[in-house]
Amino acid sequence: MANEQTRPRRLQSFVCGEWRLGAGEGVLTRDAATGAPVALVDSEGLDFAAALDWGRARGGKALRAMNFHKRANMLKAVAQALTDAKEQFYQLSFATGATRADSAIDIEGGIGTLLAYASRGRRELPADTFLVEGEVESLARDGSFVAQHLLTPLRGVAVHINAFNFPCWGMLEKIAPCLLAGVPAIVKPASQTAYLTELMFRRIIESALLPEGALQLICGGVGDLMEHLTDQDVVAFTGSAATGARLRTHPVLVRNSVRFNMEADSLNACVLAPDAAPGAEEFELFIKEVAREMTAKAGQKCTAIRRALVPRPFAEAVIESLRKRLSGVAVGDPRDEATRMGALASLAQREEVRGRIAELAREAEIVVGDPTKVSLTSGDADKGAFLNPALLYCAKPAAAKAAHSVEAFGPVATLMPYDDLDEAIDLGNRGGGSLVASVFTNNDSVARELVLGLGAQHGRILVGNRASAKSSTGHGSPLPGLVHGGPGRAGGGEELGGVRAVKHYMQRTAVQGAPRLLSAVTGRWTEGAPVDASPPHPFRKSLAELKVGDQIVTAKRVVTLDDIEHFANFTGDTFYAHMDEEAARANPLFGGRVAHGYLVVAFAAGLFVDPAPGPVLANYGLDNLRFLTPVKPGDELQVALTCKEINPRGAAEHGEVRWDCKVTNQTGAVVARYELLTMVAKSWP
Repeated sequence: MANEQTRPRRLQSFVCGEWRLGAGEGVLTRDAATGAPVALVDSEGLDFAAALDWGRARGGKALRAMNFHKRANMLKAVAQALTDAKEQFYQLSFATGATRADSAIDIEGGIGTLLAYASRGRRELPADTFLVEGEVESLARDGSFVAQHLLTPLRGVAVHINAFNFPCWGMLEKIAPCLLAGVPAIVKPASQTAYLTELMFRRIIESALLPEGALQLICGGVGDLMEHLTDQDVVAFTGSAATGARLRTHPVLVRNSVRFNMEADSLNACVLAPDAAPGAEEFELFIKEVAREMTAKAGQKCTAIRRALVPRPFAEAVIESLRKRLSGVAVGDPRDEATRMGALASLAQREEVRGRIAELAREAEIVVGDPTKVSLTSGDADKGAFLNPALLYCAKPAAAKAAHSVEAFGPVATLMPYDDLDEAIDLGNRGGGSLVASVFTNNDSVARELVLGLGAQHGRILVGNRASAKSSTGHGSPLPGLVHGGPGRAGGGEELGGVRAVKHYMQRTAVQGAPRLLSAVTGRWTEGAPVDASPPHPFRKSLAELKVGDQIVTAKRVVTLDDIEHFANFTGDTFYAHMDEEAARANPLFGGRVAHGYLVVAFAAGLFVDPAPGPVLANYGLDNLRFLTPVKPGDELQVALTCKEINPRGAAEHGEVRWDCKVTNQTGAVVARYELLTMVAKSWP
């Protein structure tokens, strides 16, 4: 029996508002580097149907009652609480086999993703509980029937099934957009590293920052959970393609059309372009990137480079350069500060990777490393799941199969030569769909050809060269603002990508009706909806007083030839259409001299602005500006300025107001239309 120092801790699940132990014996997980027992993982006896109901009834209702800004502030507060506790996560993360640098990707990367979504929620989303998407669609000539797309939060629960390699980031990158959307989640970490997820989850619950039911945790199997999913629920899965395929085709998921997002195996490629010959900066960047992706997290990254494609004449130089760089990687106990690459997640994982290397070696030669032997700077090769980096060389990649279908999820890559760019693109796409590819070149046309050729089979493409070397985040780093996912073998799913990920947890609905009713639903003024043009001027109203539909219709102003010439001479914009009558008359769009578009905008501002100090603090932009009818000398301009949307900015003392600005001439024709953005004080003395 294990003594007190090595006795594994029984992990608990957090369901229905309580921490609960499983009723079974549990699955033992061990320290990846030392083999010492760490935790027992078990969820036997949990009521999964009740957990789903709890999330829907408690968490969903509470989250939907919060607007996007409140949810964003909640995410920020959670991130700050996790930051305060992050040293605890680092210490436990050593048991996963990760070095401190590797753990930073997981821990700091996950917390950073929370912060990124908190920021985007406050900056890009409204202070409301739903999203308005796109422009109003006119469905009748007289404007009496219109339509608008809305997105509202799903009324179910998101089930997040995560992989073992990123126990922190894997949880946080999924819950960030999910909670921001207003949908509760059940987190199911991979058993091998669930102890780290459970620790971080505990700190989230202890912070008391989330409403009850917003987040639940299952440590262990999911039992009959899938049997109770509805059309309002979501499953987001990260793991093997085989497991994902079984989940995707679960009868209940198929019958209820449950949303399913999958991120699976990926034979990511890195292409060295023909212009990046040995000695070129891009050659050295390529070598550095391949070696880094082979060794970071011991190669246990879904975005790691598995296939390195190089011009055939460069193959020997690449092998020698990688041999030199990889031979200097100190493999050992991740707790040792001298270690640069730690262990795989488990001894079983090491044996699996060795098996995959053997499959690859049937078509390729191992040119760096020996998977049957382990050379360490610290640690025990028998007790720890250590494996030195292994590089294979496949001389005939066009005829190979395993190189394009077998993924060794560890510090392993296969080098493949190509003879021209068409072959490089063909080989890159033979992975059957990947999360990411990278291209190292300093040639514009080569970059274009490779990106366009590889694009259909890859979710992300990094183009690396000397200009971006210092700032590049690298081949293997998913970023909150960029999509993470890929077609085919990679699962066909999509995560992250900024607000796109939030929309994955919302239902898009087309709403049709009269402008007045549509405006009432969306909270946005729509052409044809009622307006209030009564005094005072809308610019005299604070945010507390201003209403959507408040409007001013201005006096009129005649545009003269002197106005046009003065504006041209004052600004330096002497384009012929404004200054040369004969040339302007020959222009089929104008038929004579016309006013500058920006003169029209300036005159419009002069007509609608109230000049006295007031609650309007600043004009900070124009959106969707269009010049629709030429303005000629003698034309008479008038402006209808209507409050279109009001967006308070959280605790700030001001908010954003979007105004519809319509400029017409004496015949009623619209000469310009745009949206004016102003900052308006919430109150004004």
